[in-house]
Amino acid sequence: MSIVRPFRRICRQFVDGSYAGEGDWLYLFHRRYATDPRHYIHAFLLLQADVTDLFSYIEPSDVNLRTYSHRIQQLLIRACIEVEANFTAIFLDNGYGDNDTRFNVNDYRLINKSHRLSSFEVRIPGWKGERGIRRPFLSWAEVDGHLSWYRAYNKAKHNRHENFELATFDALLDAYCGLNVLLSAQFLDEDYGPATKSIGVMGTDYYYEGNDGMDPSIGASLRIKFPDDWPAEERYEFNWPNIRNLDDPFVNFNYTALERNGQ
Repeated sequence: MSIVRPFRRICRQFVDGSYAGEGDWLYLFHRRYATDPRHYIHAFLLLQADVTDLFSYIEPSDVNLRTYSHRIQQLLIRACIEVEANFTAIFLDNGYGDNDTRFNVNDYRLINKSHRLSSFEVRIPGWKGERGIRRPFLSWAEVDGHLSWYRAYNKAKHNRHENFELATFDALLDAYCGLNVLLSAQFLDEDYGPATKSIGVMGTDYYYEGNDGMDPSIGASLRIKFPDDWPAEERYEFNWPNIRNLDDPFVNFNYTALERNGQ
């Protein structure tokens, strides 16, 4: 059985395979869907500007992946702090924990179940080499998988002198793409700006060099491939006009049940 009311801060395929339905994507704009999405997207756009500026000094290429510096470490920390902030916002909006709860990476892994993060792919346009397509959460598809870029962040943050070389260009780009994935898994391609666009174009064919099969992502500097492997029973199947006038047309995702089941 499919999902007949949307979860908060969770985008999923509809039963027709799209992420838009017949205009049903408008659930993204309801005030009860997410607390202040522009706050989180604005932080990403500021980071995007600084990462793009970094490309003026470090060529986006495989040969530079092991480059490290103070600037790279600062950007890595910023990206991971934003990743944590988004994880926390997802939990709190869904009634899991409270403002005093100290979440950790074991808690964050639960969000892979609700958002299918490990199935997302991100492309860095203009990349030279084979590492231009990234799946920053792929390791979470494995039971014991860990995020190497998140570990690098923690180690370099807590003991910079000994672990400074872990704050690499490679780790930064995974964190940056990971943040983009996390935002996209909540808000598709919407930036909630004054000239908001129609998300109804999601899944259409765009012209792009190489025909990469991806869509423009939030911020327009990356391209993203959304999961197309949602099980039928976990897809959305609702008619937004029929439920939008409910006092609360959304339901909370039950992270407590996942935790109890050890997932």
